[in-house]
Amino acid sequence: MELEKTDRDAIRRIIIAQIEAFQADDGIQALLYAAPTIRQQFKTVANFMSMVRDSYYAVYRPRGVLFGELTEMQGFPAQNVFIMSQSCEIVKAVYLMQQQASMDWRIAGCFLVPVEEI
Repeated sequence: MELEKTDRDAIRRIIIAQIEAFQADDGIQALLYAAPTIRQQFKTVANFMSMVRDSYYAVYRPRGVLFGELTEMQGFPAQNVFIMSQSCEIVKAVYLMQQQASMDWRIAGCFLVPVEEI
């Protein structure tokens, strides 16, 4: 998927900002970076943060983050991010991004894929 550099940079900034919000335990800010459909799905900050801590701990408390290529998946721009967990395991987080009517980007979904030895 071809996006302008400004859009690619904005997508990276949103992902980094959400990870930083997780690291600061700022659930309100972290949830603001999610698309409206995600916010509606979890209804409360507590529900969202509980899901992240339980299912996305590598994203919640990464040891390191490396951005990969931006592709397309299910009609969404998909930013690949390689994350090293606190236990030094590497996973690929695929962030599905959605541009809002305001032209801002928000995270419409994320899933983790195990990475074989690199």
